[in-house]
Amino acid sequence: MSDTPSTPTTPSAFAAAVESVRRAVARDDLAVSEIPAPGGLAPHALALAGDVVGASGRADPDLGTGRFVLLHDESAPEAWGGVFRVVCFAQAPLEADLALDPFVADVAWSWLVDSLAAGGASHHSASGTATKVLSTGYGDLAEQGEGAQLELRASWTPTSTDLAPHLEAWSELICTLAGLPPTVEGVTLLASRRVGRD
Repeated sequence: MSDTPSTPTTPSAFAAAVESVRRAVARDDLAVSEIPAPGGLAPHALALAGDVVGASGRADPDLGTGRFVLLHDESAPEAWGGVFRVVCFAQAPLEADLALDPFVADVAWSWLVDSLAAGGASHHSASGTATKVLSTGYGDLAEQGEGAQLELRASWTPTSTDLAPHLEAWSELICTLAGLPPTVEGVTLLASRRVGRD
């Protein structure tokens, strides 16, 4: 008997899902890279980070940023309702006057739902939160003035191993939050946004 612990094999369903994520086509406005997956959430996981690309051609998380995590557990946790779960995060600056709009959180959630539907990302059990953050600088930070951010955290259960549409919907979500024109039909932009890509 060997003293080295056995390496768990990657389930074929997870391998297929990872392959589909890696061949997904994110928007050109978003720089996507693979990052270490968080531990302890599931036996198998894949994580990606995305940052909006500024006018300089470089990724700038201050313009918009997000995370996409694919979880896989063959035991199909009851809360998931399946063997996969996608957990995502998206955040972008928002004009302070828009942050006061009582419906802006509803709009952010609709951008995610519409992007998933438009891309054919079949799923169920979606849940999440949309958060508006208002800030005002004081003292040494007074020059920052007032600012606002819109943040969306969401999760859902994919119904197939084809995760490319899910990643593409997340890509669309971040860019739409950042004020970039949507490429998905049926998704509309808020009337006034500060994109900051000039």
